[in-house]
Amino acid sequence: MIFADRDAAGRALAKQVAEKLPGEASGRPLVLALPRGGVPVAVPVAERIGGDLDVVIARKIGAPGRPEYGVGAIAEDGPPVFDAEALAFLGMGEESFADAIERERAELRRRVRRYRGDRPSPAVTDRDVVLIDDGLATGVTARAALRWLRGQRPHRLILAVPVCSRRACDALSADADAVVSLHAPAHFQAVGQWYTDFRQLTDDDVVRALAEIHRPTHS
Repeated sequence: MIFADRDAAGRALAKQVAEKLPGEASGRPLVLALPRGGVPVAVPVAERIGGDLDVVIARKIGAPGRPEYGVGAIAEDGPPVFDAEALAFLGMGEESFADAIERERAELRRRVRRYRGDRPSPAVTDRDVVLIDDGLATGVTARAALRWLRGQRPHRLILAVPVCSRRACDALSADADAVVSLHAPAHFQAVGQWYTDFRQLTDDDVVRALAEIHRPTHS
């Protein structure tokens, strides 16, 4: 299964998410995207289920010399979350990443200011919440976001992605009430291999999308 782009993946994902939401949904659902790549996937999902759309901001903590290999993550103002298996493989403890955590917290704060501005973080308590990304390799960033969201007592917490590794799908089932994935291939190297168009998104792309979503409407 190869997706044309993130929008096409989101449209395919939306149908499955709609089927997962209970009939007695707790008010208007909240769809939260993990920027940057999760934003264009989340837009058609929110449209399909009639949900509010916003972002939850998280940052990956990379392995020394391999920043793309996530061994941990932080989300919003939550504590760092680490992949115990990755740490054991590296022979390192959480304390070894203190400097990396501070760097990522600084970048996280910058992105909060850039993406959200003066808007408060979205209200989660007692709502059906759907967390969206464009795909998961290790899943550690999604885990940090799910645990941060769980602490705000949502009514139901769903993780939805077009594609993820089987390891990530299995590991995250304990952190979400339901995991929706269209494709969990046996051989998974990178999220981008499952998209024809997987261009890098910028902060400006995210800001434009959020500005459009939150633009006041006049009757």
